Amino acid sequence: MTSPLHHSKVWSQALMAEMENVSYVPLKQPIVFTVEGFIITRQQGYPLFLVSLIVYAMMLLGNITVVTVIVADAKLHKPMYMMMCNLAACDLLGGTTVMAQLMPHFLTGYNTIGYTAAIFQAFVVHTYGLAVATILSAMAYDRYVAICQPLHYHTIMTTRRLVSLCCLAWFVAVCIVAILLILNVQMPLCGTLIMHVYCSNGAILRLACIPTPINNIYDLCSLWSLRSGCFLIIAFSYVKILKACIIKQEKNSRSKAIQTCASHLTIYILFEISILIIVITYRLQEISPNAKKFCAIFFIIVPPTVNPIIYGIATKDIRTNIVKFFKSTISPK
Repeated sequence: MTSPLHHSKVWSQALMAEMENVSYVPLKQPIVFTVEGFIITRQQGYPLFLVSLIVYAMMLLGNITVVTVIVADAKLHKPMYMMMCNLAACDLLGGTTVMAQLMPHFLTGYNTIGYTAAIFQAFVVHTYGLAVATILSAMAYDRYVAICQPLHYHTIMTTRRLVSLCCLAWFVAVCIVAILLILNVQMPLCGTLIMHVYCSNGAILRLACIPTPINNIYDLCSLWSLRSGCFLIIAFSYVKILKACIIKQEKNSRSKAIQTCASHLTIYILFEISILIIVITYRLQEISPNAKKFCAIFFIIVPPTVNPIIYGIATKDIRTNIVKFFKSTISPK
């Protein structure tokens, strides 16, 4: 009786033999992709352009305001607020990349993009998706140290530790995505129509002339490993915070826990829900293609627009400084 390993080996050899017998003519550079985008008429594109322009203006105004008030006030030069600046920069990076593709599509119907620009766009979008999770994990760790080890906070969260955490958050995300796209660049392509709103790893890989099992396995393993690791860090941090502030029943601990963690948890939950929406909608056949595409960009448009509002409402220091900033801007002395 043959073993499962033997069957797997025979199947792999058969697959390789079949691939060798299949002939294809890969595209040569310069390759220009056509991004399908939303299926709309020109008349429908104008109001959608206006809506996307307003959303993008809100995204820019909110995130730039948060960064400005933090940089301008020396009292806010603390680890938590510096990480907020990193998150705002990440939101601007991801949101701008997609909106720059989306708005011309609505206004003019222009939907072509060069190969290098497509790879860069995919790199930025995937980096955004991973960096948000790693930055929020670093923020959760900072809150854990601040609440659970307040006497040692300044000893633990030194400037060097802060810089190391921020750099690590970006480094991990960039490295994972860079390796993924290096694998993609080696793939021969036999098509130019990207069936998506923007260029992504999956959309480009669907144009490959040959199967891409290594790319798919790496993508799946790296994505779920990082996201699972970030979830565990965030869950561990906030469980410890709740234990320290609520179970021990310290004075004003309940309100302290809620005020400190509300904004971070809200942003994390919003981001995770937006990712879950993508997974659910793409499994439902009855949903229209345009609705699926809108859900696919939800995670990179809504959180960057809403995050500054959440910080402004939930974080007293940020809210106070934003009010002062706009008062001084509107009525300077």
